[in-house]
Amino acid sequence: MTSPLSRSRSRRAPSHIAVRVAHVALGGLVAVGWLVLPLAGAGADGPAAVARSTGVTAPPAAAPQQGTSTGDLVPPLVAVGAAGALAAYGYARRRRRATTRTTPGGGPEPTPLHELDRQGRQLLVDIDDCVRVGAEELGLAADRSAGDAVEPYVYALRHAEAELATAFLLRQRLDEAEASGRGPAEDDSREVLEEIVARCQDAGRRLDAAAPGFDQLRALERNAAAALEAAETRFRDVTARTPAAEVTLADLHKRYAPATSLPVVGDVEQAKDRLVFTTFHLNQARQYADRGDGAKAAAHLRAAEGAVGQAADLVDGVDRLAAELASAAAELPAALTAVESVRNAARERARDTAHARPSPASAVLVGQLGRTEALLCGVRQETAAGPYDPLDALRRVVGAAEGLAGAGGGDVPDGPAHALLPARSALLGAAGFIGTHRGAVGSEARTRLAEAARLLGSGAVPLAGVRRADELAREARRLAERDVRAYGNPAGGLGGAGAGGAVLGGVLLSDGDGGPVSYGGPRTRGRRSASFT
Repeated sequence: MTSPLSRSRSRRAPSHIAVRVAHVALGGLVAVGWLVLPLAGAGADGPAAVARSTGVTAPPAAAPQQGTSTGDLVPPLVAVGAAGALAAYGYARRRRRATTRTTPGGGPEPTPLHELDRQGRQLLVDIDDCVRVGAEELGLAADRSAGDAVEPYVYALRHAEAELATAFLLRQRLDEAEASGRGPAEDDSREVLEEIVARCQDAGRRLDAAAPGFDQLRALERNAAAALEAAETRFRDVTARTPAAEVTLADLHKRYAPATSLPVVGDVEQAKDRLVFTTFHLNQARQYADRGDGAKAAAHLRAAEGAVGQAADLVDGVDRLAAELASAAAELPAALTAVESVRNAARERARDTAHARPSPASAVLVGQLGRTEALLCGVRQETAAGPYDPLDALRRVVGAAEGLAGAGGGDVPDGPAHALLPARSALLGAAGFIGTHRGAVGSEARTRLAEAARLLGSGAVPLAGVRRADELAREARRLAERDVRAYGNPAGGLGGAGAGGAVLGGVLLSDGDGGPVSYGGPRTRGRRSASFT
């Protein structure tokens, strides 16, 4: 990979410098000679001219004395002048370097690596938020627009998604190299970070350029009444589903192990908080629309749309986890049987190999067979004893299948299929948590999530790839929860019911006036802030 900076360097810069040095030195020599040579001529003709003018015969020339004539000063003066010219050039060049610190290509000093890293991380967060909001608003616009009308904005969003996906992949590879202790050289790290920044900036510019046209498409300022009606309908639907989600969560506590429902604990309360926020801003939007203030009505309506969308995501998360747990419980017996079948066949082969010709490979397999036996027995005991976590149990059975395959025990035929359910559950859970807490989540969790999604979305994924995606998704969730715990007070001084949750969820910007986010890039997503207060 070639850095954009390296491609822009000029190879003729050294020759230009040499020419400038020669020009300065020559100019200095000519100037000094021009000043000194007339003085030398005057000094040589001086005594004869005096004698002719007075009519007095000049005395005989004295014997040569130890001394220096004016002409003898010419070479030293020329040398001094040349040295002075070169010294002046050197001083000017050093001063220019000290003030501008140029690179070999003559550009400004490169951004410090730590600052480039910070800039790249922040851009990943910003563009990821822009893409999420853009997808949300496109869905709302598509419901009330002709299909071809949204195409330019769909295209802009897809372009941003592609650039962001590449930037996340570069960030993941850089993190993996650093974690392995074999991090890239500084120049290589700089090239990667520069590309991350460039791709994020390109994605942001594309979305910023599309924002004005998208505003014309949605026309919230002119058609607030229709959009308000749609938002209120969705609000009533989510509000009606919230009590059912509470019942579902209580049922999860009874049917499964206590840790099973941890991923959605508190989600119903957060959904209610977003709905309170939605109620307030729908009322504000209605009042401003009745007064004919379309700009303020659009700002409050956009805030309400974002909040009710997150409330729906939080309620959906509870229902989705319940369905995943039921599916895992139903799939677990088949997975256990498949792994036990492969284990039994591997045990027979290991026994025959041990009698015929023992080898290090057979010893590794025997050790893995022992670990597999203990793990499978543990899972069967848990399922028979009482409440357990079906997703965790299925995950451990899949881990046993992976261990057998790695030790030469053979592949479980449906191993990847059994592994997909817990991996997808982890991925969707992490994505939902990051989406509804994105105001606090940094780039590291988002990078792991993007890598997990890439692995699971790459067609037929082998068992090791599915397991890796599962691991990355759970790591993304842990990192996101860490960021949220460290975030502090999410309200940021903003007023209004539920404002803290709205800032935490990224519905409201936490800086400036804290206005609602809209379709666009980092420079335009907060364009409705001025109308929000």
